[in-house]
Amino acid sequence: MYSFRIEQAIQAATILHKNQVRKGEVPIPYISHLVAVMLIAMDYTNDEDVIVACLLHDALEDTDYTAAELQEDFGGKVKNIVLGVTEPQNDATHTYTWKERKQHYVTQLEHASDGSLIVSAADKIHNMRSMIEEYHTNHKRFVAEFSGGLDDRLATYQSIADIFKSKLNNPIITEFTHVFNEYKLFIQDVKKS
Repeated sequence: MYSFRIEQAIQAATILHKNQVRKGEVPIPYISHLVAVMLIAMDYTNDEDVIVACLLHDALEDTDYTAAELQEDFGGKVKNIVLGVTEPQNDATHTYTWKERKQHYVTQLEHASDGSLIVSAADKIHNMRSMIEEYHTNHKRFVAEFSGGLDDRLATYQSIADIFKSKLNNPIITEFTHVFNEYKLFIQDVKKS
């Protein structure tokens, strides 16, 4: 599946996120998340635009890269897939709470393309796996490092799961459901501690 466009997207993502790291004790470069999302998605699609979008799915949220630049560099389909998974950003007129951002994201997914849904599923699979692995023995640090209450986090993921089940006909749903069930058990353990 490797192609020139995918290589271009890897390079762009590496440059755009060059000073960013994942949450956790070890400062893992952020590009690791983007590549992981791409690899997960590649198990469920061979659509090059979706694979490219996996690598750039956080670029509009977390960098100065614009939707216009994304379209110029990678085309309208990639831009639309990425916009389908981009949370609203704070600006001079509005500061979004964690809950408002997540509600907006869920509403967006209700109208998103299959490509956006696959990117979202792969992203959530990697995020949940990473959280379970990083924080399984340090629940206090998990609560301190992540916004949103535990029940709100579960409710958001459940809303996303419901959208995947109703809108997406792709076996990635099975993997998402499996990881989400593990995440629910993890959140139960966090609540107990």
